[in-house]
Amino acid sequence: MLKTVYFRSSIFWLLVLLSCKQESSVPYYNSPDFEPHFLSKKDASRQIPHTIAPFSFTDQNKKTITDQSVNQKIHIASFIFTSCGSICPVMIKNLKIVNSKYQKSEDVVLLSFSVTPWIDTPQKLKDFKVKNNITNPNWHFLTGNKAEIYKLARQSYFAEEDLGFTSDSTKFLHTEHIVLADCDKKIRGIYNGTLQTDIEQLIKDIEVLRKE
Repeated sequence: MLKTVYFRSSIFWLLVLLSCKQESSVPYYNSPDFEPHFLSKKDASRQIPHTIAPFSFTDQNKKTITDQSVNQKIHIASFIFTSCGSICPVMIKNLKIVNSKYQKSEDVVLLSFSVTPWIDTPQKLKDFKVKNNITNPNWHFLTGNKAEIYKLARQSYFAEEDLGFTSDSTKFLHTEHIVLADCDKKIRGIYNGTLQTDIEQLIKDIEVLRKE
């Protein structure tokens, strides 16, 4: 009888451990308040409807980059402009840490959207990429319609959290936030791009997502 009880107890705790293991240590986010939801991928498919909306922009090589370009890939979104002299240089410097780790990994893509697309032409973005010694073909600097970029940033990526969610395109978008999205284009993290500690956490979270 004792062996039977012990066996059943062991099975119970094994099932508990397996159940816990199925929940990702990297949360899902479904709203601009960034309330974390720790779920299994299966549960997230039902409980987290928010995904990055379809988009289409032009990169530094005049190549069209769409949401399909990051389909089944992890991607990191940032919002910069080439003439920025405050937070953007620090963000680029920190993103280069991520870039150096994943520049040979086709399953990780970096997208840097220009928030002054009327100024940042593909050629300017190309020059900016060269100036910053970035050679990774999977790091795209994007330009396009201002209203579409701002809407995508605020309503899809929640780039300015609650504060920017209802803002329209007349209000300038300037944020240090970097957003992590998984292979299903669901938001999995938001980080302060000016802090190296946040960048280190971003890399750790990417590694978790790559194993999911």
